[in-house]
Amino acid sequence: MSNAPQVPDHDGPELHVALIGYGKGGEVFHAPVIEAVPGLRLSAVVTGNPERARTVRERHPGATVYPTVADLWADVGRYEIAVVTTPNDTHAPLARAALEAGVSVVVDKPFALTAAQARELTDLADKLGRVLTVYQNRRWDADFLTLWNLVEEGALGRVHRFESRFERWRPLPKGTWRESGAVENGAGLLYDLGPHLIDQAVNLFGPVASVYAEVDSLREGVQADDDVFLSLRHARGTRSQLWMSALAAQGGPRFRVLGDAAAFTSYGMDGQEARLLAGESPAAADWGGLPESAWGLLGADGATRRVPSARGAYTEFYAGVRDAVGEGEPLPVDPHEVIHGLEVIEAARRSARTGTVVALPGR
Repeated sequence: MSNAPQVPDHDGPELHVALIGYGKGGEVFHAPVIEAVPGLRLSAVVTGNPERARTVRERHPGATVYPTVADLWADVGRYEIAVVTTPNDTHAPLARAALEAGVSVVVDKPFALTAAQARELTDLADKLGRVLTVYQNRRWDADFLTLWNLVEEGALGRVHRFESRFERWRPLPKGTWRESGAVENGAGLLYDLGPHLIDQAVNLFGPVASVYAEVDSLREGVQADDDVFLSLRHARGTRSQLWMSALAAQGGPRFRVLGDAAAFTSYGMDGQEARLLAGESPAAADWGGLPESAWGLLGADGATRRVPSARGAYTEFYAGVRDAVGEGEPLPVDPHEVIHGLEVIEAARRSARTGTVVALPGR
């Protein structure tokens, strides 16, 4: 990972990207980021929704709009990369179909609903010689990159506790599939926000040995989980405590990290999502920066200082995709790392059902 907020010019061949799905994920988190990366062209979007199709034609006039994925497969020779950003239970089957159609694939999180599905996809990509990666964009959040650097530098000493939160105040459900759908189909916060928080914890502190989970559905009319707590014990000894909630009227710190030399605390969310929602382009010169008031605090009580923030850079993920597909460079996110995150989610579901700590095999 690096702190660079922008992607340099690219001299290689242009790669054509087909985006499958144009809900919030496709419209906000993928399309503008793809377009901001030199060497990638958003050349197609699959959506059967007439209103979304009109939006695509207005915002991306050079992109072909396909009403069904079957129409894309019939014309797939025009594209090198397919991006799957559809409801969670369709991720694995669409990724398989894209690999078999002959293109490289980016899958939005969660990679699949089970670790077994994810292993099958990874094995298939290896067999076919295709690039397969997962959009774990939160690895390029400004606050996470800042924390990553502090841990790598040893500024905290030996970290014994990592606290991380994605908390929201949404007491009135929106009625989306993420809330009203079945957990078995990937609905709920554990499959929505869990992949981000778990991925960050594993990247910082290594594989997880055991999991304890509390998973609840608190709001009236919501079927899937909307309040989740995970306690992870990493094989190297660090304990991660992860909170995700749609019913947090007052949010806790985004990160609170305790080491034997210092602690690090930060509040508020990385600003890239808000700017994408506002329609801004990641190509902006000031992209990914945080004001000094949002910088985290490093030190011990009575002797803390603000740490200059790294700059967030979601574009680096897609620059990595471009280089992996076009030049054979390493993947920006290795699927094998993400498979372990799915093992943690499966263990968390078992723990919540049984009220026990669940050990992960081989850890």
